[in-house]
Amino acid sequence: MVNFTVEEVRPETDTPRLLYETVVPSTLWVLTSNRIDPSIDGPSRQHPRSRKVYFDRLDGATCGCITIKSTAISLYAHLSDPEDIKDIPQKVDGNEFLINLIDSPGHVDFSSEVTAALRVTDGALVVVDCVSGVCVQTETVLRQALSERIKPVCIINKVDRALLELQVSKEDLYQSFARTIESVNVIIATYFDPALGDVQVYPYKGTVAFGSGLHGWAFTVRQFAVKYAKKFGVDRNKMMERLWGDNYFNPKTKKWTKVGEHEGKQLERAFNQFILDPIFKIFNAITHSKKDEISVLLEKLEIKLSSDEKDLEGKPLLKVVMKKFLPAADALLEMMVLHLPSPVTAQKYRAETLYEGPPDDEVCIGIRDCDPKAPLMLYVSKMVPTSDKGRFYAFGRVFAGTVRSGLKVRIQGPNYTPGKKEDLHIKAIQRTILMMGRFIEPIEDVPAGNIVGLVGVDQFLLKSGTLTTCETAHNLKVMKFSVSPVVQRSVEVKNANDLPKLVEGLKRLSKSDPCVLTYISESGEHVIAGAGELHLEICLKDLEEDHAGVPLRVSDPVVSYRETVGAESSITALSKSPNKHNRLYVKAEPLAEEVSNAIEAGKDQPP
Repeated sequence: MVNFTVEEVRPETDTPRLLYETVVPSTLWVLTSNRIDPSIDGPSRQHPRSRKVYFDRLDGATCGCITIKSTAISLYAHLSDPEDIKDIPQKVDGNEFLINLIDSPGHVDFSSEVTAALRVTDGALVVVDCVSGVCVQTETVLRQALSERIKPVCIINKVDRALLELQVSKEDLYQSFARTIESVNVIIATYFDPALGDVQVYPYKGTVAFGSGLHGWAFTVRQFAVKYAKKFGVDRNKMMERLWGDNYFNPKTKKWTKVGEHEGKQLERAFNQFILDPIFKIFNAITHSKKDEISVLLEKLEIKLSSDEKDLEGKPLLKVVMKKFLPAADALLEMMVLHLPSPVTAQKYRAETLYEGPPDDEVCIGIRDCDPKAPLMLYVSKMVPTSDKGRFYAFGRVFAGTVRSGLKVRIQGPNYTPGKKEDLHIKAIQRTILMMGRFIEPIEDVPAGNIVGLVGVDQFLLKSGTLTTCETAHNLKVMKFSVSPVVQRSVEVKNANDLPKLVEGLKRLSKSDPCVLTYISESGEHVIAGAGELHLEICLKDLEEDHAGVPLRVSDPVVSYRETVGAESSITALSKSPNKHNRLYVKAEPLAEEVSNAIEAGKDQPP
């Protein structure tokens, strides 16, 4: 169902102050795609010029209820409340916003997908499980985001499980939220970057959302603060501060206090009283089928149900009521627009980490200013397979200049050196497209600050690279992956006549996945290396069903081990020649990082 056209969206791409590039790197079992789809459903109904597009649900898109492929979509939304516009810390030129959202995996085996998504975004919605809390992968995702100078906001997911399965009390749930947020902030503080500033997340600032992706509802403290500020006629910012932490409202004195006790009686925490209480009442009434109480609650909360919805019971009714009471779309759009930077803001502090060249040349200045009239600088972070077998869309971000169909560009691979012709191709871009979930939309041109898909450049890039119109431009820096392809499996065809198809399929597989490695071993076997067993399983499935299209025999997984020197040896070894006239002293120490990088890049080779 298309509710807006590319022609309507195109003017917004010219206004980078109204543009947001956001990635959603989730942690394992958070059901990122389930959480994102309801968020799209909401603005589609509420905002007539938004688009309802669901993320890829093909067999290769999810595995065991987790996302395994990054998927991009463009959302078009607006803020109707003038007070909301005032709360945006950066300068904006209107109240309509184009949000480029990328749903990315949370499993450690697919961290390369997160890395590729982070390069083309400016903000991250980090999803944390309410029940299991912060895990190792949460730290990995945050470390990756902060190293790319991506500003994070946090979503605490699966709150429905805490209420339905664990049946926690309001205070226990608050304490669980507080511990989770503290753990996230400890990680953010560990990787503090002065250029990024303080990006720790706080509920009273509106940078933390709570909700259920499976049920499609979420809220921020700010949303409730706005409601209560209107109701009681108080300042919304003061209300936000009071709705989190050790703040209590004394119903007898009608005053706020920091002390949780009055005349020997325990006062209820403001967060529990004003935010959790209505949610707990809804859950309790619906799960216990208290129809009279449900009717009273729906009337008080101004929730209207259709005749079909009124016939629902249990979880289906709970899901409908909570989605109407606290639609996830409102909470997520609010966080993105109010607290994540636009390309104009973000590229000012990201330029030096993105560009390999000097900070004062025209290209770097164009990136820093997000200038659509500067020389084109576009980074391709990954290849996306097309419906035409063997062809790919080059997916990337325009950091400076404007890319358009037919434009002749310099396609610079990762090994390109300025002034040389190695890893350089000069070709024209056939078409420019917008990525809309599992659909694509052709667009005439795309200016700085936007993400884009390109047709016709996949033949000249393996996985990633830089596109530019400036002859003196250096490359945009190569992405650093947090995982390496260490688990290997050899593959062979069952029918020898299919060997050419396997060879071609391996080339396509290598291009389609940022982290997979394919090579021929010394024994002549074709080997595929991935980040883990699950990653390899998905790669082999794609190879057999899509890229090669032939039946394969696969070996058991093997993990490659390497030994190295961890620290300088404490003793010096001595060896003498047979005639005792020569002595050889030896000690071991780690190689300098620069030497290791040069060896990996192939710049230093043994004679």
